[in-house]
Amino acid sequence: MNEINNNFALIMAGGVGSRFWPTSKTSFPKQFIDLTGVGRSLLQQTFDRLEGIVPPDQIYVLTNERYKSLVTEQLPNIGLEHIICEPAMRNTAPCLLYGALKIHDRNPNACTVVLPSDHFIGDLPLFKKDVLQALTHASLHNELLTFGIPPISPHTGYGYLEVEDQDNPFTSITTFTEKPSEEKAIDFFRAGNYFWNSGIFVWSTQVLLEGFKNFQPAMLSLFQAGIPTFGTKEEQVFLDAEYQKAESISIDYAILEKAQNISMIKASFSWNDLGTWASLYDQLTPGKEENVSVNAKIIAQESKGNMVYSSKDKLIVVKGLEDFVIVDQEDILLICPKGDDQSVKQLRDKAKDLGDDSIV
Repeated sequence: MNEINNNFALIMAGGVGSRFWPTSKTSFPKQFIDLTGVGRSLLQQTFDRLEGIVPPDQIYVLTNERYKSLVTEQLPNIGLEHIICEPAMRNTAPCLLYGALKIHDRNPNACTVVLPSDHFIGDLPLFKKDVLQALTHASLHNELLTFGIPPISPHTGYGYLEVEDQDNPFTSITTFTEKPSEEKAIDFFRAGNYFWNSGIFVWSTQVLLEGFKNFQPAMLSLFQAGIPTFGTKEEQVFLDAEYQKAESISIDYAILEKAQNISMIKASFSWNDLGTWASLYDQLTPGKEENVSVNAKIIAQESKGNMVYSSKDKLIVVKGLEDFVIVDQEDILLICPKGDDQSVKQLRDKAKDLGDDSIV
């Protein structure tokens, strides 16, 4: 059994969440917002669900430098030395490598769970059981683990994992496929041995660092030079000078798709990456006429299937709308078909062209 004192966590909290515009903005992105209406931001909920899995002082947050104050405000019990601030956006491989080096320097026997800060996780007892099982497995085997989600539809917005044994809780991954076409997604869904790639990982720091040594030696050398600065005032100086030199590449492309020791653990908890307003609708309990509202009082006449969100406790009245997203955010009002909410990012870009950066 893996000792809980060897369990660490890296929470990734550096994204912008542009598909949740206008609520999610560059200055205050979605991970810091209470999108689900429970009184806790998505980042706070991610931190909370680690209770009983990882000691609080062994949780690290990876974020952008501009969000450091938001992290400290929302997670006041986390030490400043546990907030790793990226001075430049370089995708997931560099930040996860740097986090692994810091944790490994502290505890060479460490096993780490990597969690995006903006996902929805249901069935928390099952989540705790699955993650503890994965951490124990990672402590005993030379494997990099990723959680696979049994698909409930042929979704084209997720990456897919093809596995050797769909019934085994731990199984080897045969292929990775990023966001397939609709035709391929239908084939994957019917095949039964394809799973959604959740972006939740578990590994020992030793095994991950071996992966970087084999497949990304230049990046490993770049950051290993900063080990003597860990925990000192010089650490951020090192990061500011060297981080931007790292290749911008995801952990999937940098390591996981190249490694032979990558395995999948099948998730028994419910999961949603909360990538769009429609995905938020899917996770919340509909009210009358299947309308969902967050932070809003709604009067809906001849209207159903709508996602309604307000930044304040506002009365919103709709008539004759079906399957729409309605977002009232201070001086911005967004109304678009729920099935077309992938286009919100493009609408945000058009708003950006107005020249007022505060609205995006």
